Amino acid sequence: MLAKVLLFYVFTPLADPEAVRLWQRDLCEMLGLRGRILVSRHGINGTLGGEMSALKAYVRKTKQYAPFRGADIKWSAGTGLDDEGRSLDFPRLSVKARDEIVSFGAADELTVDASGVVGGGAHLAPGELHRLVETRDDVVFFDGRNAFEAEIGRFRDAIVPDVETTRDFVAELDSGRYDHLKHRPVVTYCTGGIRCEVLSSLMTARGFGEVYQLDGGIVRYGETFGNAGLWEGSLYVFDGRESMTFGDDAAVLGRCASCGAPDERMVNCADEACRSRVVLCGDCGDRAVCSRHAVAA
Repeated sequence: MLAKVLLFYVFTPLADPEAVRLWQRDLCEMLGLRGRILVSRHGINGTLGGEMSALKAYVRKTKQYAPFRGADIKWSAGTGLDDEGRSLDFPRLSVKARDEIVSFGAADELTVDASGVVGGGAHLAPGELHRLVETRDDVVFFDGRNAFEAEIGRFRDAIVPDVETTRDFVAELDSGRYDHLKHRPVVTYCTGGIRCEVLSSLMTARGFGEVYQLDGGIVRYGETFGNAGLWEGSLYVFDGRESMTFGDDAAVLGRCASCGAPDERMVNCADEACRSRVVLCGDCGDRAVCSRHAVAA
């Protein structure tokens, strides 16, 4: 049996998120899928792992619901399946209803209609991104992920905000630290695109005049260009795989927090109050603090 992981989101108004949550939970349980799904009044965000035929059945059933018909499904290879055919990449199934399907702490700032997020950045397909970079010499890449994710992979010369969680972005933008970018073309990017849907709308609302978002995120870009484009390194993922690459020749950008050796292995920051991850090679054990707490110490 073939193990796969899928990633998707849909921004669309949902009148009864709890009813959608129950339907999605029952559907996933019936198909033996594991992973995480969040539902809110703004839509749905999910990443699931399992056997290929079960995931295809899930996609087929989910797209039968009209608001989710246009869901863009991103596929990647899974680690494997257990004896019961369940994904090894997720320990369990979690399906929850929340205020937001991506936690910026800005639910009241977000407006969604049947076409998606209102006021977000213009979508750029991977090829369109290359054309923009080729015709403009002032393009800025803006990482929409937690800072630790960029330790092992990022777009060349990207700005990586010093944020520990997604909720930190609002204060980071309001700090004025990036006001000098408000008159430059800014391309936001993240894993699968969902964080940039919200981030780009927050930036536009704060006076950034030319904001774009990478359509399909790093996943779709990597599928298109592999390691031959502007992306460098590995992609951090929030499941048992920890990271993924777009070919065997991916650059190793991560540096062990202890000895500085090139590596992409990540462990939890040893500071129990911290939610960041730290690059740590196998020779240096399993405990290290991130740069933020190392400085504090």
